[in-house]
Formats: sequence, C-alpha cells, structure tokens
Amino acid sequence: MFETVRDFIKGLRGEDEARRPAADDPDVAAVALFFHVVGADGVIDAAESARLRSLIASDYGKSGSGITELLDAGREADRESVDLYAFTSVLKRHLDEAARIHFVELLWELAYADGARHELEEHVVWRIADLLGVDGRERVLARQRVAARVGTSLDGDDAADT
Repeated sequence: MFETVRDFIKGLRGEDEARRPAADDPDVAAVALFFHVVGADGVIDAAESARLRSLIASDYGKSGSGITELLDAGREADRESVDLYAFTSVLKRHLDEAARIHFVELLWELAYADGARHELEEHVVWRIADLLGVDGRERVLARQRVAARVGTSLDGDDAADT
C-alpha cells in the first residue's frame, strides 16, 4: 500500500525531480557547501566555476552529465537551505576525521580559486570546519597547505586565526 502511494507521489513530481539526488546525499551536501563557499563574496567567477567542476570530477569521480546533475542538485540544495548544519551533519555522519580535514582543504581550494582572499569566504570555511568538528589547528594547517599549493598569500595572520 505504501509503495503505491510513494509511486503516485513520485509520478506527480515528474521524472526529473524523482531522479534528482536528495540533499541528505553526502555528495549533494558537499556540493551545496561548495556553492556556499564560492558564493559567499557574492560572485562566482569563471575560475571558481572551473575549479568546482574539476574538483567534482577528481574527488567525486563524476563526469559529463554526472557533474551537471550533482552541480544542479547542490546549487538547489544550497539555495533552499536555511543553515549549514543540515549539510555538515550529513557529512559528519559519513566522513571520518581525516576525510573531514581533506574536505576542509577542498573548501580552501575553492575559496582561493579566484586568486584572492575574501574574508566572507574564509568565514564560511571556518564555520563549516567548526560544524564538522575540525579543530582550529587542523583548519589553519589545511589552509596553509592549500595556500602554499595555489600561491595565495596568507598575509601573516595565522596566529589570529587559531
């Protein structure tokens, strides 16, 4: 009986909506947070978009339409969200400590993808790391590793960040 009702509701939503990944999917939650970081400064430029697509291809093993579907689902989930907790709680359940630290590095890569430091993007990364249970020291070390790789200056303010 329940399956009949569920199938009927899926039919009402349409085939595209029924196939769309849910916001409680860890990949969708991660991409929603990626969008939250790159959009924090009010502008998602071409470098950030390209880095986001590249990151999804390399770290999430997606290609072609898989990238587009995940980007669409993540963008929509971010747009509909009222807080970061909904996404970080999903990731915290699915990622161990090392994976959460790696995820914070990915966030820093996106924050620095446009070649500039922006305090709003940095604040969002800080907040997400906090919600994921990544301590301040690990967050700063992750930021330093990414800054060294991408050549972004940290302006010597790491001490104030811990």
